[in-house]
Amino acid sequence: MRLLMIGDIVGRPGRKAVKETLPGLKKELQVDVVVANGENAAGGTGITQDVANELFNAGIDILTMGNHVWDKKDVFTFIDKEKRIVRPANYPEGTPGLGYTVCEIQNTKIIIINISGLVFMPNLRCPFRTVAEILEEAQDITPNIFVDFHAEATSEKIALAWYLNGRVTAVCGTHTHVQTADETILPDGTAYITDIGMTGPKNSVLGVKTDLVLQKFLTQMPVRFEVADGPYQFNAVIIEFDELSGKARNIERIFNIEG
Repeated sequence: MRLLMIGDIVGRPGRKAVKETLPGLKKELQVDVVVANGENAAGGTGITQDVANELFNAGIDILTMGNHVWDKKDVFTFIDKEKRIVRPANYPEGTPGLGYTVCEIQNTKIIIINISGLVFMPNLRCPFRTVAEILEEAQDITPNIFVDFHAEATSEKIALAWYLNGRVTAVCGTHTHVQTADETILPDGTAYITDIGMTGPKNSVLGVKTDLVLQKFLTQMPVRFEVADGPYQFNAVIIEFDELSGKARNIERIFNIEG
């Protein structure tokens, strides 16, 4: 089977990129399931019900989140009911929403886990121990387990991949909005990439208007960030895996630019 995982979708340009790129890509690459990070999909931070539905209608099966999951207060009205959205599993017990979800595609069960890093990130539960706890349940359900590790530090991402080597199908990093060129299959069959990248405005600083970011750096004064416009980029990875063993066979980066 083939799973496509899309990097952080940023605002309206990111949603446009998904709607214009995904249908053709799914057909070309024979994609079975699509996962995307949607924590920046609504105005650059957070998600709303309307934006989530827009992305599901565009062909995304599961949306993962991150540290901006609560930025739009609308999220509290639907996240407990929407099983196609997962927020970081290492939030405290009782936090709204799911930390992982099970989807069934062509009679094959696939688990998507969302986890947040700790280095330069909110102080949540240990991501390593949290994933290990989830795997005690998940491995009795299916061997096909994909982890979106929403984290800042490259060392933390690489370390988690080695910790989970052979226990999950893939560990894919999100959050930095910059695609890395280190995609690989670890020795025991786990696919890995440090960061999938960003799906959003290409001529920007991580999706934000460049002049606003420069103003912030030059003045060190508060600046209200806005999502940039102009041509978009579409970042993703395609992972081919054996659905019987849960082992990854191949991982490839995708970096498409509008036009």
